[in-house]
Amino acid sequence: MMVLTTLTILSWILSMNTQADWRYSDERMDVRTQGLNILLHKFGRELCSDGSPRYSSQSIYECVHDWVSQGNVRTDGIVAYYKAYYA
Repeated sequence: MMVLTTLTILSWILSMNTQADWRYSDERMDVRTQGLNILLHKFGRELCSDGSPRYSSQSIYECVHDWVSQGNVRTDGIVAYYKAYYA
C-alpha cells in the first residue's frame, strides 16, 4: 500500500501546467495545504480492525481538491463537508 504525503501530492499538482488556473494560485495552494493537514490529522490516522486505513488518502485529497475548486478560500467547514460527501 502506498501512502501519499501532502508534499508528494502538492509536488505533483505543481508539476502540472497550473499558471493559468486560479485553483492553483499561491493562496489556493495554502488552502489546499491547510485542508490536507486538517483532514489527514482528523481522518488519516484511523484504522480498521484489520489494520487498513478507515478513510482512504484518495478520498481526502479529492475532498480538498473539490473544496478549493468550488471557490472556498478558508477551511471552515471542511471536516463537515468531508463527513457528508466522502466518509
